[in-house]
Amino acid sequence: MTLFLQQLLNGISLGSIYALIALGYTMVYGVLRFINFAHGDIYMLGAFSGFLVAPLITRFIPLQQYDAFTARNFFIIACGAGLVMLISMAICAIIGVLIEKIAYRPLRNQPRLTVLITAIGVSLFIQNMTQYFFGAEPKPFPQLIPVHPIEGLGDLTVLTTQAAIIISTIVLLILLRFIVMRTKLGMAMRALSLNPTACSLMGVDIDVVISFTFALGSALAAAAGILVSLDSPSITPLMGNLPGIKAFVAAVLGGIGNIPGAAIGGLLIGILETLVVGYLRPELRDAIAFAVLIVILLFKPTGLLGRVEREKV
Repeated sequence: MTLFLQQLLNGISLGSIYALIALGYTMVYGVLRFINFAHGDIYMLGAFSGFLVAPLITRFIPLQQYDAFTARNFFIIACGAGLVMLISMAICAIIGVLIEKIAYRPLRNQPRLTVLITAIGVSLFIQNMTQYFFGAEPKPFPQLIPVHPIEGLGDLTVLTTQAAIIISTIVLLILLRFIVMRTKLGMAMRALSLNPTACSLMGVDIDVVISFTFALGSALAAAAGILVSLDSPSITPLMGNLPGIKAFVAAVLGGIGNIPGAAIGGLLIGILETLVVGYLRPELRDAIAFAVLIVILLFKPTGLLGRVEREKV
């Protein structure tokens, strides 16, 4: 039972990362009906943004000095690490908007296959430019929070980094729900996903809504890049490939275009992956996501929370 609970906690931590990335896939699909395959590379750029921003922040807030677990230290570390995350999210939000304006907007009325191929080209461009500037070798991500096991959990081992991932994801999901359900831009996103023509006739600036969607999804992917770098502090220009594809599978599993479905899909993929590692063979951890993709496309193509859409001919 302890092993199961341990794998469940590990799975929730991993699934939180997939959920944050999957939200970007599903929001862009919701408003534009295409898959942005460059989204995994935004996640990578989030980690590299943190790699550049962290030394600037730690120059003023030396986080390494606050290793002891006290309330004062917790507050200082939360402020310092949170600042690194917010700046990185802002950088990636701007990059996401630029990608949409430069690469996708001119092709908005072109066939979806054209935009899909462009997205793959954007992904390769980002990866190669990152390799050009930072090199292909892994880079050590700065330690923003002290890594300790949290005491008082019996036989379970939960590191401070895992707790930071889970808590940050919950906060970001609550914030995302508030933006989507309670703000005018969130309402415009939902209206655009339901009926773009009516949305345009009602005077909604579609370009602004689409740019905001890209900014929001890119910021969440950047947060995922920072959080995963806290737990696995080695970043590379190709680190977005596999998590990006698994997050896409999570979005399909939950029902692509459905925001709660993307979060649930990400958690399920993370939990399945860790259970496979714990009870079967670690070599199968990557295969399980693609097995889930095949099964869901065969038996429920709309995903767990997706809906059937009729296309007019």
